[in-house]
Amino acid sequence: MITECPRDAMQGIHDWIPTEIKIKYINLLLKAGFNIIDFGSFVAPSAVPQMKDTAKVLKGLDWDEGKADLLAIVGNERGAKDALMFDQISYLGFPFSISETFQLRNLNSSIEDSMKRVSGIITQCDSLNKKLVVYISMAFGNPYGEHWNPDIAIVWIEQLMQMGVKYISLADTVGMAKPFDIQNLLKTLIAEFPKLRFGIHLHTTPYNWEEKVHAAFMGGCRQFDVAIKGFGGCPMAQDDLIGNLATENLLAYLSKEKYFSAIDQSIVLQAGKMAIQMMA
Repeated sequence: MITECPRDAMQGIHDWIPTEIKIKYINLLLKAGFNIIDFGSFVAPSAVPQMKDTAKVLKGLDWDEGKADLLAIVGNERGAKDALMFDQISYLGFPFSISETFQLRNLNSSIEDSMKRVSGIITQCDSLNKKLVVYISMAFGNPYGEHWNPDIAIVWIEQLMQMGVKYISLADTVGMAKPFDIQNLLKTLIAEFPKLRFGIHLHTTPYNWEEKVHAAFMGGCRQFDVAIKGFGGCPMAQDDLIGNLATENLLAYLSKEKYFSAIDQSIVLQAGKMAIQMMA
């Protein structure tokens, strides 16, 4: 499965991208054949001003253009309630960091309080038959001097599973993951938690994306987050953004390794040209 992430690509852009341009871009992506599109977020506009028009964008999307499920990022129960007012949204995403520093920096919430938020959001999702993806931020390392090892992620994922979480995405938030850690953590998690669905959200440079993707595949991962041209990154993590795994690179890897992909690459090419105009 492939999740295209225009939200992640756009959120760190300082210049305002007009709502009508966002609508045009996401409508183009809806034609491409992605499984999920991470299209926007319901968070405080002061935190992510670029996403303050998410509800307006959603209302402008053309549902005749594709069958991708839509995912929106939320940071608390209020955001979840706002997002779940829209029937078109199938998934909510919650960024849960195993770094206390980053969780406070990203959501102004401790890890303990964030667990409470997840519990409340799960209740809301279950009541409307929606799905919650919990992103494990800093899954592969910690740049803040806090203690880190893979077992920390495993402990928190087990607690999240016990709360009812079924979808986990491991996030290489600041691009520091090593191929060995990617492969081994995924192998361990997939074996230990067979009822969970694991994906990966990689932040990479143009020089190390392939070794990370290959490690994830060798670890058993078959669900990847990508962004056209690799735009984006997490503006809350550090001053210099490390971009997303480029859609074009993942598709090239799949082709080389003889994995089937239903993505229309001619539309990806069009979207790439538009993305450069919007975000470069």
